[in-house]
Amino acid sequence: MHRVGQGDLYSSLRSGGTAALAGAALILSACTVGPDYKRPDAPVPAAYREAGWKLGEPLDGINRGAWWSVYKDPVLNDLEKQIDISNQNLKAAAAAYRQAEWIVAESRSGFFPTATVDASAQRSRGGGAAGSGTTPVAGGGAGGRITNFFSTSTTASWAPDLWGRVRRLVEGDVASAQASAGDLASARLSAQGTLASNYLQLRVADELRRLLDTSAAAFAESLRITRNQYRSGTADQSAVSQAEAQLKSTQAQAIAVGLTRAQLEHAIAVLIGKPPAEFSIPPTKFVIAVPKIPPGVPSALLERRPDIAAAERQMASSNAQIGVAEAAFYPTITLSGDYGVSALEIAKLFTDQARFWAFGSSLAQTVFDAGARAALTEEARAIFDQTIATYRQTVLTAFQQVEDQLAALRILARQAQVQDAAVAAAREAERVINNQYLAGTVAYTSVIVAEQTALADAETAVNIRQSRLVASAALIQALGGGWNTSQLPSRKQIEEHAPLNFSPFPPPESVRMSR
Repeated sequence: MHRVGQGDLYSSLRSGGTAALAGAALILSACTVGPDYKRPDAPVPAAYREAGWKLGEPLDGINRGAWWSVYKDPVLNDLEKQIDISNQNLKAAAAAYRQAEWIVAESRSGFFPTATVDASAQRSRGGGAAGSGTTPVAGGGAGGRITNFFSTSTTASWAPDLWGRVRRLVEGDVASAQASAGDLASARLSAQGTLASNYLQLRVADELRRLLDTSAAAFAESLRITRNQYRSGTADQSAVSQAEAQLKSTQAQAIAVGLTRAQLEHAIAVLIGKPPAEFSIPPTKFVIAVPKIPPGVPSALLERRPDIAAAERQMASSNAQIGVAEAAFYPTITLSGDYGVSALEIAKLFTDQARFWAFGSSLAQTVFDAGARAALTEEARAIFDQTIATYRQTVLTAFQQVEDQLAALRILARQAQVQDAAVAAAREAERVINNQYLAGTVAYTSVIVAEQTALADAETAVNIRQSRLVASAALIQALGGGWNTSQLPSRKQIEEHAPLNFSPFPPPESVRMSR
């Protein structure tokens, strides 16, 4: 950088006017290197195989926010509301999104000049004749002098984004932030789905406990009758022992259900951010019905799954990095300017003679790097290819999950029909054999076998219903839970740090996770 006098400023600007205009034209016509992003295709079937021949129905019947409302359980609704407020995994994902937002802000700063302000005051000792601003050293030798120097200056520099490096960098970081928002939505959907699954299993555990308690009460009455018959001589000791063993076994099963229920309750407490010791869910007699879940058309899945959206945005980010790498092949132009004042005395610091300024430009071009830039470009292309494969694998996995749950619901529905018939037949056999026992035509062993068979069939029916409920929740989760890509933040929202809200229950400002 060179310094010129103040009187030369306007003449320099006049003489450099043509160059300035040329430079402005060059900046305005700046290009953006690297490939423009186009979303690669993905393997999408024409229809779901496990949905049968019925035309796909839209998901409009499912609340796009509170999808769990299909179970019509107010307790589940209240629990799901707490996911957005207290779930720690969700808070971590929200913090990761905020980090991605600020990375975009950091990259955008490359569009603008950098300016620094400097002020200094220096006092030094050296040889030489006395002059302005110098003071003889007290008691010093003939040549000892103390010199003062004061200065203030403002320096600015700017590297115009001629080749689009900063634009590609911001483009990639915005896509990464959108991918992070997709990860946040995936974390929320996962927490919601896990909570719903645990809650449904807990309610089925209540149902199973009621079944076992009812059976145990019936078996206790049978034991009482058998003991009375033994005392009257119409039954032997073996019948009493069998009846007692049946009662105790059923009571033990009921106690074991308590362990499963407690563990599910603890898991739900952690999901809503509470210590298990401070949380409980009272039992209820409410029986949750298995809802009908329309899968919709397969192509809509690409817009409804947040993990697919995140993988797609990651592809866009990787594509932009190719342009960042290719920009390194082009020269870098830096414009700089310096303005300030300097003097040996503070009193003269703000006089015309103390002022100085300078401006200039520099051009830098790497002419040899042993293939480093080419290697970085190929590395960026390989990463992009990797994200394409990851995206397509994510799509395939999503379709697999949907097909799995559709198959589960279809097959379990058929199994439930057959099992219900088996329960009805077992109850009828139990009734007939019990009457035969009372009539003295069969031994009590036949009653025990019939009752155990009926109870086992009833337990199986309850377990099948649990599997159907869990599969229904898993299917809604696999379908995206009502989420869609329109909920991803735009570039403007990211740059303005606008709050994210994927939930129908916006948390209070004090706990809003996107701020």
